[in-house]
Amino acid sequence: MAITTYQTYYAHELMKLIKEEIERLTSTITSEYEVVSDYSSYRYHIGQIKGLRKALELCDEAEAVVNGAE
Repeated sequence: MAITTYQTYYAHELMKLIKEEIERLTSTITSEYEVVSDYSSYRYHIGQIKGLRKALELCDEAEAVVNGAE
């Protein structure tokens, strides 16, 4: 596997895992079975989601920089 192919695959899988984690955290907050017990716990989950979304934005930005450099 060429380096470029490996890096592309790695980036794709990382973004996929981040999106899955966002979905899991979102379902934890909105699920009637997994109740977030208090406001601080709710804010903690929201903070994690915001951080993961920021990571996705940075991945997109890095990809744009790399594609622009070619």
